[in-house]
Amino acid sequence: MSADPTQVLAFETDCHLFDGCGFPAPGLHSFLFEPIAGDAEGLYFNKPMLLALLGSIIVVGFFWAAFRKPQIVPGKLQMVAEAGYDFVRRGIVYETIGKKEGEKYVPLAVALFFFIWMMNIWSIVPIAQFPVTSIIAYPMVLAAIVYITWVSLTFKRHGFVGAFKNFTGYDKSLGPVLPLAMTIEFFSNLLVRPFTHAVRLFANMFAGHTLLLLFTIAAWYMLNGIGIAYSAVSFVMVIVMTAFELFIQAVQAYVFVLLTCTFIQGALAEHH
Repeated sequence: MSADPTQVLAFETDCHLFDGCGFPAPGLHSFLFEPIAGDAEGLYFNKPMLLALLGSIIVVGFFWAAFRKPQIVPGKLQMVAEAGYDFVRRGIVYETIGKKEGEKYVPLAVALFFFIWMMNIWSIVPIAQFPVTSIIAYPMVLAAIVYITWVSLTFKRHGFVGAFKNFTGYDKSLGPVLPLAMTIEFFSNLLVRPFTHAVRLFANMFAGHTLLLLFTIAAWYMLNGIGIAYSAVSFVMVIVMTAFELFIQAVQAYVFVLLTCTFIQGALAEHH
């Protein structure tokens, strides 16, 4: 399904209040993009894919440039990279998993954090102006990577029986309610957990982008006659929402990685 270019922009530039046209509210069409290359009915390459590719290059390029010639007394770029790396390592991984067990999972956590953050930041970058993680496929793939890592680690650490107890929260002290509790825990851990892990990131970025579009379109739509006063209010809300989105973008990257480390910690924990 292809999208009309004007719909991709979410509004028509010649449509204003009192001009006899309705308010062009954002919707699902605001998340559809014409293919840059390929056929929309088959394989294609579109704007979110391009942003994901560019974001990956930027993240890898930044850390490569910062650490390709590390100095004892770091320069500005190395200092920023070290601060970011250390924040994830100490503030998330060590605090959740512990230093001894967590060290080997620091690269995964750092990669997830900065990739997700970069994908989110595209929302407020001029011309790009679209959070890649508002397309559900991207959070789903990231959640799947975490899910596979977590499940395989659980089996590796505890074996089949131990992993089953881990997934089901086996506790014989529960007595008669044990079968029910195990069933609920099993479905919660293996089915609901990866779903909510992906949807939490997707839903926040989808909603944030929709609100930004709503106020941006409203500011333009009401820029006519007496509506100019309302347009100014809407424009102020665009600025406020942009600042708020900056905060949410970082928080969502943090929460995703924090949950990832929590899952890994649960896989490493001993269950009796």
